[in-house]
This record gives sequence, structure tokens and C-alpha cells, in this order.
Amino acid sequence: MDILILILIFFVLILVGVPIGTSLGVAAVVTLFQFDLGVGMVGINFSSAIASFPLLAVPFFILAGVLLDKAGLAASIARFFELILGKAVGGLAMVSVFTCMFWGALSGSGPATTAAVGLILLVPMIKQGYDKNFAGAVIANAADLSIIIPPSIAFIIYGNITSVSVSALFVAGIVPGIIIGVGTALVAYLISKKRGYQGLNQRGNVKEILKASKDAFWAFVSPVIILGGIYTGAFTPTEAAVVSVFYSLFVAVFIYRSLTWRGFMDALTDAAVTSSVIMFIVAFAGLFSWTASVTGFIDQTAEFIIRISPNSVVMIILVNLLLLILGMFIDAISISYLVMP
Repeated sequence: MDILILILIFFVLILVGVPIGTSLGVAAVVTLFQFDLGVGMVGINFSSAIASFPLLAVPFFILAGVLLDKAGLAASIARFFELILGKAVGGLAMVSVFTCMFWGALSGSGPATTAAVGLILLVPMIKQGYDKNFAGAVIANAADLSIIIPPSIAFIIYGNITSVSVSALFVAGIVPGIIIGVGTALVAYLISKKRGYQGLNQRGNVKEILKASKDAFWAFVSPVIILGGIYTGAFTPTEAAVVSVFYSLFVAVFIYRSLTWRGFMDALTDAAVTSSVIMFIVAFAGLFSWTASVTGFIDQTAEFIIRISPNSVVMIILVNLLLLILGMFIDAISISYLVMP
């Protein structure tokens, strides 16, 4: 009964529009109070979920991405790919995909990538004749590559939950991220070709491409420095996040000279708000996960899946179906805390 109450409260709150973090917290606390399942542990589990050194990387990577956005690097990356791919059929769609890939490698955040790239390319795509739903879907889908391409915030949280090396996760995500990104661009091209979405009227000349390359150079170098440092063992992912902030400040202040004091304060505010939302979800998701554990939900779910079929392939398929269903209602961070244990 306690398990049923936990799940029922959570999904009812989700369906009526209560934010994910609040739904997780309310469901956990109500269940603990209702069945007297260690209410005194609420505060401890709430704080311990976010009292983790690896999680310090989250706000720093977010701040680094915001600083580079304030410096105008998202527009520089988009301009570079626009000059190379813009004239092709479905050019702007492919530009959106590759811009999202590289911006994801700077910010590590899907929502941040969606906001930065969408602000630059969504309106031009619609003006070029793309269906607005298709344009939005391309950007939103490509922005999700930030979950796989390092420095992925999702990888940081996954590593924190499972005690897996975040550095190893970052390295493991590079090749799959590139393959999925290229595949996404190919699908965008094929759909654009079928629907007759034409490219831009003018292809960039060598001089324009070289200038765009120079403008976007510092954005392309950032992932090399960060991932190279992690791969060689020069610094940990958390230290890499701090390095990325200083790098972003250096580029914004001394290279582009576009970051004002007001812009810097706005960047701090934006990063703080985004980080707070993530940590809010992490804290309550950790509490929900602990509640699910003490109620026996996790063990019973695992036993149920194994009982259906001991075959590992079948289990993987079932888990993916579960993730697909949960993904319709819950964000990736919350799903990680629900499923990973």
C-alpha cells in the first residue's frame, strides 16, 4: 500500500501540472509521514543528495556556457556552419544540428542549448519556409545531444548516483555523440529534401569562411582544452568546470571584449537560477529515491522485471520501454534517480 501511495501521489501531482521537483518531494514526504517510515531522515537525505563534490561541476559548467553565450559565441558558431552548409537543401536544419552539438559541448545543458540556438536560428528557419513545428523539433532534438556529448550535466549526475567515473563517462560519450549528431543531421536533410526546404541563396566565399572560423575558433578550442585535460588526468571534471569558467571569462573579456559588468552579473544570475532548479530536483529526487528504497519499491520492481524474463536482452528492452514511458512525464535527472538504484 505504501508503494502505491508513493507512485499515485507523484503521478497525480505531475498530471495536474505541479513541477517535477515539488511532486517528488511531496510524494516522498507524505508517504513517509503516512506510514512512519523514518521521517527523521528527510532532512539528512535531502541535504546528502546535493552534498557531493562532483555535483559542484554543474553550476560551473552552466556558468561557463552562459558567459560564452553573453560573449556571442553561439552566433559565431551558427554563422560558421551557415556559411558551409547553408546553401544545401535543408541547410539551416543541418546548421541547427551542428550548432547544437558544439554548443552542447560548451554548456553541457540541453535547455541552455535549446535557448541559445533557438534564439538564433528558429526565426530564420521559419522565414526560410520551414514548418515551425519541424524547425522547433530539429532544435529541441539536437539540443538533447547535450545529454551525451561531454561535458554533459546528465553524466555528472549519473556518475554521482552510480559512483561511476565521470571522466570515463565523458570520454565514452564523445564518439556516440558525434555519430548521433551526424545521424540527426542526415535525417533533417532527408526530411527537408522530401518537403522541399531549400537552402540559402548565397554560399559563403573563402574570405567569409575564414573570418567566421576566426570568430568561432575560441568556441571550438574550449572542448579540446576541457576534455583533453580530463582525458590526460590534468584535472578532474569538477576542476575542469572551474577551468572552463576562467576560460570563458578570458574569451569574453579579453578576446571578444563583449562582456560588460552588467552582462557578467546577469550571467551569474542566470547560472544561479538554472543551477538552483537542477539542484532542487536533485535534492527531492534523492529523497524520493530513498523513500522508494525503504518502501521496497526498487527491490520489487527489479524482481518483477527479472521474473518476466531472465534474458538480458529482454530486460534491456523492458528497461528502455520503461524509460520511454517515464520520459513522457519526467525529466532526465529525475528518471536517473528513480531508475538507476
